[in-house]
Amino acid sequence: MTAALVALAIAAAPAPAHAQDLEPRAYANTPVGMNFVLLGYAYSEGGVTTDPSVPLTNADIQVHQTFLGYARALNLWGLSGKFAAVFPYAWLSGTAEFAGQPGDREVSGFGDPKLQLSVNFYGAPALSLKEFADYKQDLIVGASLQVSVPVGQYDPDKLVNIGTNRWAVKPELGVSKAWGPLTLELMASATFYTDNDDFLGGQTREQDPLYAVQAHLIYSLPFGIWAALDGTYYFGGRTTLNGARSDDRQENTRLGATVALPVDRHNSVKLHASTGVTARTGSDFTTVGIAWQFRWGGGL
Repeated sequence: MTAALVALAIAAAPAPAHAQDLEPRAYANTPVGMNFVLLGYAYSEGGVTTDPSVPLTNADIQVHQTFLGYARALNLWGLSGKFAAVFPYAWLSGTAEFAGQPGDREVSGFGDPKLQLSVNFYGAPALSLKEFADYKQDLIVGASLQVSVPVGQYDPDKLVNIGTNRWAVKPELGVSKAWGPLTLELMASATFYTDNDDFLGGQTREQDPLYAVQAHLIYSLPFGIWAALDGTYYFGGRTTLNGARSDDRQENTRLGATVALPVDRHNSVKLHASTGVTARTGSDFTTVGIAWQFRWGGGL
């Protein structure tokens, strides 16, 4: 649960788009009734924007972001699932060129909240904490639906903002297979966007769906410690401005790493980092972060 909630928090940041989220252990089983609160910080620099298809060049942007998240493990008709919500606040500053013209931006405010509901259809039944003690993962198949609510800071006269002024919906399918301490996860998703009808002074901006695949290789160590190597490839997202199609289709890859360190039965700390490997259009940035999680309930 820790990794999935952190990934949702990073998705709510102004740095990555939905398809760029790196989510190890997003489909792990969790005892029913357990609650999680997350408080974290992340720093991103490079071609960092809420909208990766905004055609910036020579971007040097820095984002400091804090986020507060909550998640609860659910029993969904005998299947394990979870609900999660994340609320970000960010400080953004930097320079870039748009249409050959240099500009700078400094702004702070709330980002767009993210809400997510997920369920494991196979291999992860809803279990109490007592029953969970005897559970051993083999193959898990699940799905999730994430929604971005456009209430964050947005100035229609500025190209770079913290909020996006449009809804985004991201359905995803995931598979997780364990071999002893080693787990391989694969996910596929598509993010669909509503139109931004107030882009740069009242223009209408549309965006095609952004498709993504992810892979995570996770190794579990003694005392509840685990580490993961993460990768994602995403493509699509071509935009249309006032009916005119833009040549800004994305085809990008990112790599990252994640480490989770339990403190006691209620508290844990997670470290994560990722960077762009290839970037056809924008979104070439590096992110590092830390998150603290407190868990309770479910008989814990």
